[in-house]
Amino acid sequence: MKAERCPRLGTRPLTALLAVLLAGLCLFSLSVGASSLSPAQSLAALLGRGEDIARRIVLYVRLPRLLGALLAGSALALAGVLLQRVLLNPLAAPSVIGVNAGAGLFALCAMAFFPAHPGLTPLAAFAGALVSALTVYALAQLTGASRSSIVLAGVAVSSLLGAVMDAIVTLIPDAAGARSAFSIGGFESVTLDQLRFALPLCSAGAVLAWLLRRESGILALGDETARGLGVRVGAVRLALVAAAALLAGGAVSFAGLLGFVGLITPHAARAMVRGEDGIMPLSMVLGALLTTLCDLIARTLFAPYELPVGVVLAFLGAPFFLYLLFRGKRSNRHDGT
Repeated sequence: MKAERCPRLGTRPLTALLAVLLAGLCLFSLSVGASSLSPAQSLAALLGRGEDIARRIVLYVRLPRLLGALLAGSALALAGVLLQRVLLNPLAAPSVIGVNAGAGLFALCAMAFFPAHPGLTPLAAFAGALVSALTVYALAQLTGASRSSIVLAGVAVSSLLGAVMDAIVTLIPDAAGARSAFSIGGFESVTLDQLRFALPLCSAGAVLAWLLRRESGILALGDETARGLGVRVGAVRLALVAAAALLAGGAVSFAGLLGFVGLITPHAARAMVRGEDGIMPLSMVLGALLTTLCDLIARTLFAPYELPVGVVLAFLGAPFFLYLLFRGKRSNRHDGT
């Protein structure tokens, strides 16, 4: 007799289980650092109790960093799901097709030219992300580009935007510090004020994505199928691009150009469950888990020295991207294309 395959957990139970794991990781992250605290001390500090030093460490140093990791990870993961559905490309992600680079360029301009108005940075990041996403989407629509060509177009857009950022730094040396921090990405300098400005953008993108969850799932089946089921493909795609730009722009405004979060987590979610139902919340939890874990590794692996979180993500994401690329080529050969 053949051995029966072990059934997979449903999407909701799996998401709930991972959320519990994430909560435990968050408590551990608050407790670990140059000054170690017990989980009880960390919980007491969150409630405003316990020793004054512990409260200051948790509330003013570790908590903003943790909240930034949670917000950026979940936002970039959801943006990755949306872009993969809009472009019908499993390699699409905010960092791959230039969305993050556009957000970074506009955010850098806001910081360089309007340093007295920090609230402009998230709005500028959203505008840059939207312009980049629409540019790549327009190239895909106008040229009938293949999946690999879309990725190449995104790489070209990212390179162009990176060159513009380098030019700004050359002309305005005071922007060099911001450019360096943005190009790597991380949470060591995240403040609650930055999160307060970015949260409305990420929330708006998540709400828009949730309202269009059915239509976006149908889009993943292809344009002809979507039209046959009554979906207004053009309008829905444009709305989903805007949602992805809101999410990526909000995350980049405080976390910088974090790579591969939006690429890894949607694929990991699809590997855990069947179908597209529930992929959005599952990807968001996985994205938050990934960035929180990478942040923990970055600040503890070589303590007292600290790695940028973007470096840790690159070590994980680059091999995964190559794996997806080679897997796609093998699939094309088997299909005779």
